[in-house]
This record gives sequence, C-alpha cells and structure tokens, in this order.
Amino acid sequence: MTGIINYGAGNIFSLTAALDRLGIPYGMVNITSELAAYDRIIIPGVGHAGTAMRKLQESGLADCIGQLVKPVLGICVGMQLLTAYSEEGDSVLLDIIPLKTLHFEKRIVGKVPHMGWNKVFHQNQCQIFDNIEKDAYFYFVHSYFIEYHPAFTAASTQYGLQFSAAVQKKNFYGVQFHPEKSGEAGERLLLNFSNLH
Repeated sequence: MTGIINYGAGNIFSLTAALDRLGIPYGMVNITSELAAYDRIIIPGVGHAGTAMRKLQESGLADCIGQLVKPVLGICVGMQLLTAYSEEGDSVLLDIIPLKTLHFEKRIVGKVPHMGWNKVFHQNQCQIFDNIEKDAYFYFVHSYFIEYHPAFTAASTQYGLQFSAAVQKKNFYGVQFHPEKSGEAGERLLLNFSNLH
C-alpha cells in the first residue's frame, strides 16, 4: 500500500488518477502516526519548495521522513524537498540527498519554466527505471532544477545544461518530471516503485 504525503501540493488528483488506472492502492498521510500504515511513501509535487517545507515542519512529518527505511519517491517539488537547499525562498530542506536545487534563470539561454517532453537518460541501474528505454521521454514543468552529481543521479536530461532528472540515495528516490503525466514510461516507473520493498 502506497501512502501519499498530503501537504497541500497541487497535483494530488493527477497522481491519484494515475494510481487508480494502474490498480495501485493508496491512502493519504496527514500526520506522522499514519506513516506506519504504508509500505512505501510518495511526496507529490507542484508548488513552492519553501512553503511545502514549512507545511511538513508544521505537521511534524519533516522530522520523520528522513528516518524512513521504506521506499520513498519525491515527485517534482517532492524531489526537491529531498535536497539540502533550494534557491526558491532561500530554503533549507530535508537534506536527505546532499545536493542543491537551483533556478534556471541566469544559468541557461532559453525559456523558463522548462515545460514539455524531454529525453531522460537513466544510469546507475536504478530500479524505478527497470524495463524503461534508456532514452525515454518524460513530461516536465519546472523553473528549478537539481544539480547533476554522478553519485546521486539516477537519470539526467538536458535543458540548456545537464541536470538530475532523477536522484537516488538508498531507499530515497526523486524524479523532477511528472510520471503521472508521462504516458507509458511514467506508468511503468510508478509500477516499478509500487513493487519496491
């Protein structure tokens, strides 16, 4: 059973609709005591990293997420929350993965936000990419990106520069794209995550 951290993120409906299509059972996690009921946890995205972090702190969930030993998947802002710091709101985050979340502005020549389909190249034998083509397309909508680091990057993409499209550290996974809006490849990734133990 998959638990979804409910901190007021904007894409809960599209995520739950995808899980429903795939027959993946889920429930909402609003308080720390509810974490134990689930085998794996998703932190959904869309929103402001600093605001999301404050909501996690207010609920007490921020102190518990980093101690989890079950699989955890952060999506978009949920992925950024796993990093140490975001330029969005000059925010200190969960610091589970020791990378920074940076703004595209002044770092690329191109439109911000990065929006649309982009090729994602996975690496490091990350299990959530099992049976997904090495250069599959996924759907992105974001103005902030996680810096590339070979030790923690599970997949990378290019948009004016190379950045981490997915990260992993032990049982913690993050994807910058939206798997729930990424067609067959995104559904395969959600299924792969649902099969992790």
